[in-house]
Amino acid sequence: MPDQQSPVLERFSLGSQWPMFDPFLFCAHHVDAYPAGAEDLGPVESLAGRSLGSDFSALNGWSMYHGNRVPGFPQHPHRGFETISYVRDGLMDHADSLGATARFGQGDVQWMTAGAGVQHSEMFPLINTDGSNPLEMFQIWLNLPAADKMVDPYFTMLWRHTIPTFDGEGVEVVVLAGELQNLVAPKPPANSWASRHESDIAIWHIKLSPGARWTVPPARDAATNRALYLFEGPGLMVGSEPLDANQGARVLADVSLELATGDERAELLLIQGRPIGEPVAQYGPFVMNTEDEIHQAFADYRATQFGGWPWPDHEPNHGRVKTRFAVHADGRSDEPPA
Repeated sequence: MPDQQSPVLERFSLGSQWPMFDPFLFCAHHVDAYPAGAEDLGPVESLAGRSLGSDFSALNGWSMYHGNRVPGFPQHPHRGFETISYVRDGLMDHADSLGATARFGQGDVQWMTAGAGVQHSEMFPLINTDGSNPLEMFQIWLNLPAADKMVDPYFTMLWRHTIPTFDGEGVEVVVLAGELQNLVAPKPPANSWASRHESDIAIWHIKLSPGARWTVPPARDAATNRALYLFEGPGLMVGSEPLDANQGARVLADVSLELATGDERAELLLIQGRPIGEPVAQYGPFVMNTEDEIHQAFADYRATQFGGWPWPDHEPNHGRVKTRFAVHADGRSDEPPA
């Protein structure tokens, strides 16, 4: 155990999926150097040698994931939690069993409450035909308390122009969730644990220049779980403790944390929240409180398909148009300024 003066409670290495702490379930970080796109929005390069349908090979710097022609994650179900998709570079095409659609990226966030159950697809269209199609995205799974696990599913778009950024000397912080000084992130969905003030939820994308120092303010609650995830840069100091490249750490939440870089820049996510403190039963895309509820989720999915699938195939995309947009299940359209 670290001594009482150390803010670092636990360290861990970062793979493609990062360890999380209640109320969060996991975070996936996807970085793909996709080549130019073909007419069908898939890669122009050969797909030979890939296990299509389950390609996580990173061959030539990119994966197809579960896509057969366009990279991404075709039709699949969720129940009982939320997905927070922060697409930093590239685009994602969303389609779901409610008939809703969206194309977003380049700094946008989609916050989807799966609730009682939804099917959706998440495809990465390669719309540039004369150059590369880099993708970087984070998807964070946030649990729902038992009282909200069976709410109606829906999503909220947090367009990049609505997401505040703190600019300081040598530091930039994108406030995806929570508050930082006088900056307040856009509202999460109404049934999210993050919508409750006592949840103490924060998701911050922190960018530090070489030789920068910045102090992270304390969380509101000592019971809050707070973790740092260094995904870019050779390392930095957290107080007197080093954090190495591709390393994360659970840290004390109710103290100020001084972050300091050396000769190179660093980027990290800060993710925090007060625990829900309920039992978690998880099987793949279903997250409930008991095993019986998991069995019921499977039974309900077999019986209803969570509303069915209104799209002509299991990995739809939205064509070559570069416009970002959302069409919600109630027919409401939503798009950012050009």
